[in-house]
Amino acid sequence: MTDVARDVFLPVAAQPSVDALVEQAQQAESLGYDRAWLPESWGRNAMMVLTSIAERTSDIGLGTSITPIYSRSPALIGMSAATVQEVSDGRFRLGLGPSGPIVIENWHGVEYGNPLRRTRETIDVVRQVLAGEEVSYDGEYVDLSGFRLRSAVPDPAPSIDVAGMGPKSVELAGRFADGWHALMLTEEGLADRLADLERGAALGDRDPDDVRVTLSLTCAALEDRERARDIVRQHSAFYVGGMGTFYRDNLARQGYQEVANTVYDEWNDGDREEALAAIDDDLLDELAVAGTPEEARERLDGFAAMDGVDAVSVSFPRAATVEEIDTTIEALAPE
Repeated sequence: MTDVARDVFLPVAAQPSVDALVEQAQQAESLGYDRAWLPESWGRNAMMVLTSIAERTSDIGLGTSITPIYSRSPALIGMSAATVQEVSDGRFRLGLGPSGPIVIENWHGVEYGNPLRRTRETIDVVRQVLAGEEVSYDGEYVDLSGFRLRSAVPDPAPSIDVAGMGPKSVELAGRFADGWHALMLTEEGLADRLADLERGAALGDRDPDDVRVTLSLTCAALEDRERARDIVRQHSAFYVGGMGTFYRDNLARQGYQEVANTVYDEWNDGDREEALAAIDDDLLDELAVAGTPEEARERLDGFAAMDGVDAVSVSFPRAATVEEIDTTIEALAPE
């Protein structure tokens, strides 16, 4: 367990300013966290925020926990990764993922289709860009030729991680990526997906130990125990019920089909209280970290001790205030 890195997953929910996110990353750096991840949804541009963080930190690793592959061209993703790697002096990891149709179609106005193939082609092109090669690619969705990165080639090239919940997406990570971002998984669910990762690594003639597994955990470590558990429960119900079918299906695959369907149905029928009530205390503790600082530290250590985990990432519920985020970052810092 001592070899397991402890990362911080900066909040995707609206923070008051870019400065607030920078300050959270600075706090994490001062407390010894290994890396600060930032997702991108329909708020701030993750690459630009990470550039600000890179300029105002010195040691902490940085990364996009997910850069949606539909909202930028693969070449632009590669250019952006090279730029952040430059300004951070080599501290950047690029996390990619398809996101979901709710965000991609309703926010970006792009048709969501064949996410596995799109992810594979994006990885291939980004690797060529970051290697400084003349990009030549004839894919199902990407057809490129004749250009290479005009600026200096990043040295080293940023590692590429993939976020995924389903068996095939995790297999893809094992076959083609340098890391996998796991989320909303019980211990048994994680074991099942690690088998998919190993199968993908075998298909790619790779050592699965070379694929970094980062487990993202929704965390609230507060003296007000009930507040901590309430906001983590609300966050979990929001994703299962309100963010399309991927999170629902992910929970169902782990043996909680009835719960997943109840949360999804009640949420979409407008009965949020019933949706939250369907996630009982035992399930909440299987998926997340919520309670007093002492309870939360013990639970986080339990997740870090799971076989196959290389890093645990302290994430935050949507309803957490800036003060509650700061408190949780401090309470769950590496010892």
